[in-house]
Amino acid sequence: MSEFEASRDVSAELARWLSYLGAERRMAAKTLDSYRRDVAQFLGFLAEYLGGAPTLKQLANLTPADVRAFMAARRSEGTGSRSLMRTLAGIRSFARFLERKGKGKVAALTAVRAPRVPKPLPKPLAVSAAVQITAADLREGEAREPWIIARDAAVLALLYGSGLRLSEALGLKRSDVCPDTEALVVTGKGNKTRMVPVLPQVAKAIADYVTLCPFQLPADGPLFIGERGGPLSPRIVQLTMARLRGALGLADSATPHALRHSFATHLLARGGDLRSIQELLGHASLSTTQIYTAVDTERLLEVYASAHPRAR
Repeated sequence: MSEFEASRDVSAELARWLSYLGAERRMAAKTLDSYRRDVAQFLGFLAEYLGGAPTLKQLANLTPADVRAFMAARRSEGTGSRSLMRTLAGIRSFARFLERKGKGKVAALTAVRAPRVPKPLPKPLAVSAAVQITAADLREGEAREPWIIARDAAVLALLYGSGLRLSEALGLKRSDVCPDTEALVVTGKGNKTRMVPVLPQVAKAIADYVTLCPFQLPADGPLFIGERGGPLSPRIVQLTMARLRGALGLADSATPHALRHSFATHLLARGGDLRSIQELLGHASLSTTQIYTAVDTERLLEVYASAHPRAR
């Protein structure tokens, strides 16, 4: 919309608000355009809904039902929850500006809940891809020091083999791991500790790295270190994963955290108990872990649709 469908008093405050966002909040031009468009849509709806360009007084007298009517209208036009949530945020920003300037409080906007945006399902790797990525021999021939290749393989093996977060793996001390380690005590979110199993393959990957590492690894120092001997940066692991997914032709969703998702999904697909998986992942709530049941069901349906003779 090129112009706001609003009364003179509302139009004047809109101009001041946009100027404030640009000059004092230093918002980018594209962000300002988005905010302007969001408020224009709301005012355009109100002009038709109320039978005339809305005034400041009419904005202050809006009811939650009026705001819900606007949201319903946008829904009927095919607007998704994420776009609608952003639109509502822009309108609320304008309403807060009016209140700060003493131009009235649009209470209806705070009384209406923003639409819920469904969380996207985790995107685990296929078993074969996860196994390949955690194997050091995938990177044979790279112009990298053997100990660095072994280090990266050990980190990725921990993410997939033990379901660790990247921060948890990089937070391990040298003293946390010994040659016959079968389990690790990991410090997760909120400083909560949990015990996770270490598969023999994972223990071997860690041992190979420690053997090849040219630096001394003090017991109270980090287990995984960078090229110059300091703590290993998460960014290095992310870049390594990007190279590996490129070599295997995997999607951009194949990140270090996707290995943790793969750990949980593959365990569940093979009959793992949901409560046990919750404890292994360190989730505070079982509902957080239950998202993997949806992933597992989705994959089963995909297999059914592609393989069953009567699925088409």
